[in-house]
Parts: sequence; structure tokens; C-alpha cells
Amino acid sequence: MWSTMQDFPLTITSIMRYGTDVFGASEVVTWTGDGTRRRTYAEVGERAARLAGALRSLGVDGDQRVATFMWNNTEHLEAYLAIPSMGAVLHTLNLRLFPDQLVYIANHAEDEIVILDGSLIPLIAPVLPQLKTIKHVIVVGSGDTAPLVEAGKELHSYEDLLAAAPTTFDWPEIDERQAAAMCYTSGTTGNPKGVVYSHRSAYLHSMAVCTPNAIGLSAADRVLPVVPMFHANAWGLPYAAVMAGADLVMPDRFLQAAPLARLIETERPTVAGAVPTIWADVLRHVHEHGSDLSSLRLVPCGGSAVPESLMRGFDEIGVQIVQAWGMTETSPVATVAHAPASAEGEEMWRRRITQGRLLAGLEMRVVGDDDTVLPNDGEAVGEVEIRGPWITGAYHLDEDPAKFHDGWLRTGDVGTISSDGYLVLTDRAKDVIKSGGEWISSVELENHLMAHPDIIEAAVVGVPDDRWQERPLASVVVREGATVTADELKEFMSDRIAKWQLPERWTFIEAVPKTSVGKFDKKVLRRKYADGELDVTRVD
Repeated sequence: MWSTMQDFPLTITSIMRYGTDVFGASEVVTWTGDGTRRRTYAEVGERAARLAGALRSLGVDGDQRVATFMWNNTEHLEAYLAIPSMGAVLHTLNLRLFPDQLVYIANHAEDEIVILDGSLIPLIAPVLPQLKTIKHVIVVGSGDTAPLVEAGKELHSYEDLLAAAPTTFDWPEIDERQAAAMCYTSGTTGNPKGVVYSHRSAYLHSMAVCTPNAIGLSAADRVLPVVPMFHANAWGLPYAAVMAGADLVMPDRFLQAAPLARLIETERPTVAGAVPTIWADVLRHVHEHGSDLSSLRLVPCGGSAVPESLMRGFDEIGVQIVQAWGMTETSPVATVAHAPASAEGEEMWRRRITQGRLLAGLEMRVVGDDDTVLPNDGEAVGEVEIRGPWITGAYHLDEDPAKFHDGWLRTGDVGTISSDGYLVLTDRAKDVIKSGGEWISSVELENHLMAHPDIIEAAVVGVPDDRWQERPLASVVVREGATVTADELKEFMSDRIAKWQLPERWTFIEAVPKTSVGKFDKKVLRRKYADGELDVTRVD
């Protein structure tokens, strides 16, 4: 027996139509550093139609890839809506990539057009001649375009193209399984890999993000995506906000603590998402300057483990950080760490410091070394595998069978799942430290170190040891004006973890190296240690 329900496609087009029609008065605010630019959703909808018409005039008539090389701003949102809705594929290029990675990704995706923020011309101009499939460059805003002319591409002004285009567009009917957008992984090992999102996956992910078990967005919210729109679609926040009719507050290029704090004070967002390093900087700014963040009801935070000390620090100023977990391959939000309503005190914190519970529609398990499925008892440790309607089942033009197992995505994360569904990640598979046959969690050591009041950042990696095969090396960043020794840090940690897990090797650095998406880049620390570039203190 079949249902009587209509077979109506789940598409980004329907998100766009709903948000810009029903909530046409909602607004998109872009920060300029000393003020704002504002457009209503209705205006954004019309401009998205103009952009689609302009792209059609440049030859986009199918699933061509249209790249963006932009900050978080109104024009980027217009591209987010127009490109997938016209049947093309949005490809957000990571502006923090090394040049050779940028060249590889754009060529591998076969991008034909790139929409480029004028302020970023100096970043892309040197490699533009190597982007073989790019035919057109559309420049948003002002900037010296002379370096682009030399690359032999056709140049266009974004505003001129929109001004010449019709105010309406005949949006095509799209199969919900068609490609809508694509992002590439950060490529920590080998070349970055392409993840292609469908209209259906983006729609379902947006719905999940809007649920109270995730972020609970509604038309009453004002959403500040600090996380870049080139990183896993800004965690899906732009599409979810449009679906909910929530205002969007865009930070553009102003991502430092001071301008972010001023933006929050001025525009009063209720939800803001960013990686832990951003929020740590903002919290220090608040303590030093007394900024008002009271409008924030929820701060989803992820990308790397969120230190408990950071969450407690925000609690003290009346702002709740909620930890979320996911990856490019999971669209990306998969779990969110809300404590049960009945949990109080330390029981509440025991839940909040986890990676959280799965969103409805997904399934997750942990498997052992022999691919045996382990019990959800909060004790059995294995690699996390996940599946669901917004989880990738392959990579673009790359089989990589080692990443997939019987229809499940192997995440590369190691952890446990409790009987009531809370995920606790103990490490990345490549970062866990095996010392004398026993496992040491680098994440746990980092969290304890960053709980020290004088430590801003801490990263722990395994390094070779003649006796134990591998031992932890702690790299720490000390707060400006403070003085702390390795002996003091070891003593600070001594009543928090087992003695045999305490690092003997310590190095004090100015900043922990980070990847293009703000995660600790531990391979750089391992290389620097191997090359003797770190000043290491030994405390036995």
C-alpha cells in the first residue's frame, strides 16, 4: 500500500521561496566595521533572482559549478540561494587554503565561474591563471582588478550584472537528489576530498538545525554565523535561518574579538556560532573591556573539543555555549550536547562536556579494530561510524573505500556512546597516544591544561619514546603577563588524571598552529618536534 501524500521535492528553492516570501520583512545585516548594510529577505530574494539571470547570461544552464571566494555577507547569501535554486552547484572556496590546495580544489571541482570579494583579489590573483576551468570572474565590491586582467579571464562587476538582469527568474523544477553545493575537506592527509550535498540533504539538515534538540531557530531569532560560509556551509546556519525566517547578522571580514563584541552589542543577535578559539578571544575581550553579550541565548560551538573552562566562563556572564559535533561529511551538524532537563549541578556538566546526542534521522555506532560493533555502555571505545540522509556516502570523483564501511561513514574519531545516547570523543584516531600499550587521550589532557587560569591554548601530541614507544608532548600558550612553569602545570594536573598519563615533555609557544578552519594542526607540532624546532623542557 502506498501513501496518498504528494511527492513534493525538498529543495533549497523551496527554502528560498518560503523565507523570502513569508518572512520578507526579516533582514540580513552585514557589518562594515563602523556600521551596517541592510537588506530585507524580500530584497535578497529579488537579488537572488537577478543573480540567477546574470549567471544564465554567462552560460550557466545546467549543473555547472559556480565558486564563491567571499566573506560572510549579504552577497554571499544571495549566491547561496541563487546558484543551487537555478540548478547549478554552489562551491564555496576556502580563502585560507594554501595556493596549491586552492588550485587543486578549483580544478578538481571544474569550477567555471568564481564570485569574488574585491578585498580578496590579492589572494586569488596569483593562482587564477592556474584555475584552468574558470571562464568568468565576478567581483563584488571594490578592489584593484588589474591583477585579474592579466589572468585572461572575463571580468564582471557583480552589481552591474544584477542591474542588467530581470527582477524575476523562472526557477526550474529540481530533483531533490541533485547536487546543490559542495565543500572540500581540509585535507590534513593527502589531497582535500569533495563532499557534494543534495537539495534533499540540505533541506533535512536545515530542518534538524531548527529543532530544539539542536539550535531551535525561529523567526524571533537573530543569527550570527561567525563560522565562515566557506566552511561546511557555515554549519548550515544560513539555510536554517532563512527556513526559520530568522534575521541574519553577517560579520563580513571582521572576525577579531573587538569587532565581534561590538557587533553583538550593536545588533543584538540571539544565536552565534564559531569555533572555540574565537569564543576564547571574545571572552578575554569581555573580561578586559566589559562588553555586553546578554542578547545571546545560545552559542553553538564546535570544530574542535570545547574546553569546559570556556563553557563555564561564558556561563558566568550569562551566555550558554552548547557543544556540537560534526564534519564536512555530515553537512555538518550531527550531535548537540544539551543536558537532560532533569540534570543539575555536576550531572548537567557531565552531559554538557560531551559531544552530545544525535539529531533525529541519523544513526551512530562505535566499532572495534576488527569492525565489531561495540555496546553503547559509555565504556567501550572504538571508531565512530555514522549514517543518515545528510551524511555523505562517497567523495566527488574519489572512491576512498577505506572511509566507508557497509553503508556507514568512518569518521576517524574515537570515542564512546552512553546508554542514553551521548557521544564522548576521546580523540582523533590519528591523534590518540599509545603509551606502553595503554591509550592516552590528547583531548582530555588539553582540556585539563586549558582549565588553568593562565593557559590560553594547549595542544598535546604523541612523540616517540625509547621506553614507552610514545609519550605526550604538551605545547602550551601562556596568558600575556602571566608566568607559569612546566612543574606547576604538572602539579595542577596531578589530581585530575592518572600519574602515568602526565606529560614529561613541555614546550611553551606563542600560538598553537591551526588549520584553515581553525582546528589545532597537530601535524605541524609533530614535524617541529622531529626537526628540533621546539624548545622542550623535560619534567620527570
